[in-house]
Amino acid sequence: MNPAPANQAEIDRQIKELETEVIRLYRHFHQHPELGFKEFKTAEFIETYLADLGLDPFRSAGTGVAALLDSGNPGPTLMLRADMDALPVNENTSLSFASTTPGVMHACGHDAHMAMLLTAAKVLVTHCTEFKGKIKLVFQPNEEAAGAIYMIEEGIMENPKVDAAMGIHIWSQIPSGQVGISAGTVMGGLDVFKLRIKGKGGHTGYPHKAVDPVIAAAGVIQAVQAVQTREMDAREPTIIMFGKLTAGEKANIIPEHVDLEGTIRFLTALPEHSPDNPTQKFIRICRHICDAHLCTCAIDIDHENIPLVNDEQLVQMARRTAADVFGSPDAVADSRYIASEDFSEFSSRVPGVFMFLGCANPAKGTDVSHHHPAFAIDEAVLTKGVALHVHGALRFLNKT
Repeated sequence: MNPAPANQAEIDRQIKELETEVIRLYRHFHQHPELGFKEFKTAEFIETYLADLGLDPFRSAGTGVAALLDSGNPGPTLMLRADMDALPVNENTSLSFASTTPGVMHACGHDAHMAMLLTAAKVLVTHCTEFKGKIKLVFQPNEEAAGAIYMIEEGIMENPKVDAAMGIHIWSQIPSGQVGISAGTVMGGLDVFKLRIKGKGGHTGYPHKAVDPVIAAAGVIQAVQAVQTREMDAREPTIIMFGKLTAGEKANIIPEHVDLEGTIRFLTALPEHSPDNPTQKFIRICRHICDAHLCTCAIDIDHENIPLVNDEQLVQMARRTAADVFGSPDAVADSRYIASEDFSEFSSRVPGVFMFLGCANPAKGTDVSHHHPAFAIDEAVLTKGVALHVHGALRFLNKT
């Protein structure tokens, strides 16, 4: 027996009535941030909220929370995912609900993601008879350091088997009132490197009696930029960035070693050990530069995220949904970014669609970059995110 069709106008009215609710949730999460795999109170709050909706939440990957919304009608299983973790950033905003935890802040919008998905769950449970199949609500820990794989290893995509996945990210590079949805690769892969260059310490007055790892490090920093400007197709964006450099203890001592850390980002997925892989090119140049300076190097690569690829059919469905939610197809734009997201682990296993919900409003000061101490969102877009979850899920499950 087919479920009765959902009444879109009724759902929109219900979402509008929950605007205060989604803002309250967002402000609660923003005020009480927790770092990856330490989202203890956050997880407890989510569990309680889902249980109050009549659902049976369960844990995954320690602090991750999930719940299944079963319509009772045969059909596919759709995952709706939100991330939970904050960043080690000291907040610098004038918000009345600013972080109460020194040195920890929701500077990437995960607070909004949780609030939107919880509110969407509140709407969807009241329309359970109006769709086919099941909705798996997933609140994932530690997105900033690839937490998705831990949930996958613990079976989050099984029992029941997930057939498709949807996710939304608040995005301060897109104006409020717009949403970015594109097919194909929409976010980059991410390798994180640690590089130790080893020389021979000595006195800065007698450099010929030492082997200076500092000058080798300077050569590496300069030379590896050739990967992105000389060795990669300009149509395949690649970024190599150094974020940390540590060397020495005193101005007149040549240190024994230099430690460098940074990231390699790319949009094109290549086999890990292929010589065309930008990370392999990086390793080759590091070793040769160090050899030229009579130094050695030890390189540790953490393959943190793979490129995020959106499914063509799901994108077309999501774009139609967004046009309805925003009232015009002109509100839907193409969006691709070199930043990375571990939703890619889900979308590499099942068809997925990841959307970028614009929150940039210069008048409200919400056009600040993610991960910045002054990052904030335009709360007016929260109900749009709820609507994208709800209408997107119903459209997918009922294939309308």
